[in-house]
Amino acid sequence: MFKFKELKKEKELNINNKCFQISKRSNAVINLILAILAALSIIPFIFVVIISLTAESALNKNGYSFVPEQWSFGAYKYLFESTDQVIRSCGVTILVTILGTIIGLILISTYAYALSRKTFAYKKFFTMVIFIPMLFSGGLVSSYLVNTQFLGLKNSIWGLILPICMNSFYIIILRTFFKTSVPDAIIESAKIDGASELRTFFQIVLPISLPGIATIGLFLTLGYWNDWFNAMLYIDKDSLLPLQYLLIRIESSMEFLVNNATKLGVAGVEAFRNLPKESAKMAMVVITTVPIVFAYPFFQKYFVNGLTIGAVKE
Repeated sequence: MFKFKELKKEKELNINNKCFQISKRSNAVINLILAILAALSIIPFIFVVIISLTAESALNKNGYSFVPEQWSFGAYKYLFESTDQVIRSCGVTILVTILGTIIGLILISTYAYALSRKTFAYKKFFTMVIFIPMLFSGGLVSSYLVNTQFLGLKNSIWGLILPICMNSFYIIILRTFFKTSVPDAIIESAKIDGASELRTFFQIVLPISLPGIATIGLFLTLGYWNDWFNAMLYIDKDSLLPLQYLLIRIESSMEFLVNNATKLGVAGVEAFRNLPKESAKMAMVVITTVPIVFAYPFFQKYFVNGLTIGAVKE
């Protein structure tokens, strides 16, 4: 009887495996479709790079083209005319991104871990605290007054870090990840061995939770790298301008020259004629995107797993 049940179970498994088997032809078609989708995703970025390397005169004459009539680095030369400022802004952006990601990961992971524990006494209260900002905004004026008058973040590097280092959505994702991926038995074993809460968290929970941590780390990195709004609000010093906001100011100066070329006389007309208007915009996209494109592969193996597990509703 037992052998009959085993044979029946094995037969069912074989039937299920056959249902999920894909023929070579179907597999080739699926791979072809995925290759086309991948190409459609990367072609626009390649096109942006080509336009950024196209001479402005060729763009005005022939429009956008994958094979430009004349190649030129004029757009990049224009953007890097103020080399010291660009390098300084790159340094500020890198510093803000690294510090902000580290601080954000520490705050978000500890908050999420506390909410994931059944024994945490004030779990309902602190869960409600993170839901309130998702439903209601404090408003721009009140946030600005608190950050400048009370916290003193005006013209400070912390004005670029602290306002966005916490995020309710990230806390919920990581809380769910801790609940589903960290067994209670491991934490109980650590407590029996005499480990403190901090030691349990940093030496046991975090190594198990690398996919979730890497996912939130990628979100924070993207947020800090692309942030320009806080710089517009809190930064007046050129030495603290991040790269994104510097490029916005350069684009604004270009638009000013375009709109007022005739009012500035002969010098204005000459400057307008030599201005790489379209190619410079594409060069800005390349400068701000390339570092993230190179950083993404390091997070990729954790990203999908961390996002799918952490997104389970409970």
